[in-house]
Amino acid sequence: MSVSRALSALFPSTCLGCNRVGSPLCAACASMTARSRTLDVAGLRVRAVGRYAGTLRRAVLAYKRGRRDVGDVLAALLVAAAASYVRDDAVIVPVPTVAARRRTRGFDQSARLARACGEAFDVPVLLALAQVAGDAQRGRGRDARLQAYGRFACSAPRLVAGAQIVLVDDVLTTGATLRDCAATLAACGAHIEDALVLAYA
Repeated sequence: MSVSRALSALFPSTCLGCNRVGSPLCAACASMTARSRTLDVAGLRVRAVGRYAGTLRRAVLAYKRGRRDVGDVLAALLVAAAASYVRDDAVIVPVPTVAARRRTRGFDQSARLARACGEAFDVPVLLALAQVAGDAQRGRGRDARLQAYGRFACSAPRLVAGAQIVLVDDVLTTGATLRDCAATLAACGAHIEDALVLAYA
């Protein structure tokens, strides 16, 4: 028996919505949480699993704090929300997490979401963006978020040139991060019209 299975047997997951034992997000709570919506953010068509509130907010925060089991459930919800939305010729690019947070969590949550979507839709995933400014958006006011540009660089300009990019992130607030990433990739010749997120605020 693996360590993770042993820990699951000793400390079974409880649903973040109703506290039912057995799953970090039970089927009933997941179905109530997944109220998918498509939003227009400065020309980007953004598909979201649901609003950043209630059970979905708790689940996203748990994922951000390192709960991989919650992340697996959220990834499945994102894949379901994005069905018939990702083109066959798409290339999925995750919005990178600040390095300090990656070290704390042990993973990049957007990259894990992107890989789940890539596998589900049989399209490539490219880690083409890098943070060049380490100021995370969390805790910043709306005006500061909207003015935060130039925080990303493209690490694979030849690979993104001409590609149809779909960005993947966890939470959409003002849309500044997605716009910043889209502008960075577009400057390298990529086409970006779509994005996928777990939640919109």
